[in-house]
Amino acid sequence: MADRKLFVIASVLITIGIISSYTFSAYTVFLYDYGEFHFLLRELIAGMLAIVLMWGLSLLDPDRWLQPIGISLFLIFFALMIAMYFLPSSMVTSAGGAKRWIRMPGFSLAPVEFFKIGFVYFLAWSFSRKFAEHEPKSRLLEEIKMVIPYLVVFLFVVVLIAVFQNDLGQVMVLGLTLSFMLFFAGRSFNLFLTLIGSAMVLFVIFIFLSEHRINRILSWWAHVQNGILSLMPEFLAEKLRVENAPEPYQVSNSLNAIHHGGLTGTGLGEGIIKLGFLSEVHTDFVMAGIAEELGFIGVFAVTLLIALLIHRIFKIANRSPKKLDYLFCLGIGLLLGFSFLINTLGISGLIPIKGLALPFLSYGGSAMVANGIALGLVLMISKKAYKKSPE
Repeated sequence: MADRKLFVIASVLITIGIISSYTFSAYTVFLYDYGEFHFLLRELIAGMLAIVLMWGLSLLDPDRWLQPIGISLFLIFFALMIAMYFLPSSMVTSAGGAKRWIRMPGFSLAPVEFFKIGFVYFLAWSFSRKFAEHEPKSRLLEEIKMVIPYLVVFLFVVVLIAVFQNDLGQVMVLGLTLSFMLFFAGRSFNLFLTLIGSAMVLFVIFIFLSEHRINRILSWWAHVQNGILSLMPEFLAEKLRVENAPEPYQVSNSLNAIHHGGLTGTGLGEGIIKLGFLSEVHTDFVMAGIAEELGFIGVFAVTLLIALLIHRIFKIANRSPKKLDYLFCLGIGLLLGFSFLINTLGISGLIPIKGLALPFLSYGGSAMVANGIALGLVLMISKKAYKKSPE
């Protein structure tokens, strides 16, 4: 039997996301003259489809279906991400000049959301075949040679997502997931630190290659520099201080919403941040909207649900007898966890904003359906994980 608790937690989060798409989209609906239920209906359809997919996939035999579904997600959506740049403008939707969605009849498809699941499966499948459970530890240089093929694939993914789609946040999530999966697949901690260090260098390079990313970093630094520099020696603080940095408009309004919500919030539908102070709260800043209308209690409840969701996924991973199943579930949990952390730390001003959606809660049909597929595959695996000790 599949993990019922995981299914219920995910369904509750999806329901919260559907409600959020309605209550936090008021200004966008008015500004673009959409119908009142424009976002609600779209997210309701995506949420219902995600739940049906979770349930349907959980019924399948993982020994027969996990591999074809996982490999298909990797190959098909990898090909779609490449093909997207050769499609005419009438078939793609752009954001900031970058092509991110393929227009389909009645909806838009974001291939990267589905590719992430396939990428995790590809890594789990390959790692489980290449790295033995108890092989002797290799030297760092030998380990680097072993993982070079994966790094080549990842760099190609970086170009597709960070350069062509201008989406550095997704690359961060995939890079962190790759590094942690390698470590839990049996690679050394030295390799893990080397990969993380290399990723940070690559991250800095991509920042300096884009003016809007530099401005975003400067905006974030202007917001936090006084607190950080006050802890440093005066001569060093003066060198690091940036004068006349751009105003951190989004973060300032996000923090105002969090402060305005207090402990119990203003009440569902009674927030003011969504009335033009912060654009499209129902997408990347949905947690700020929750903080204002449901207060600290609402934020804590949502965070607890996400934590319980990831805990259930990791529990299934630990109980899975096959290394492939273990690594796949681990990777899905890491994807969701890193996305949640980067989003919430960004809207609270602790790190620069990366434009990542909050799993299950931010508006977006592709992300909702893709997450439903990911958890459906985890639920499929859970039947074997709990076979001897159902829970």
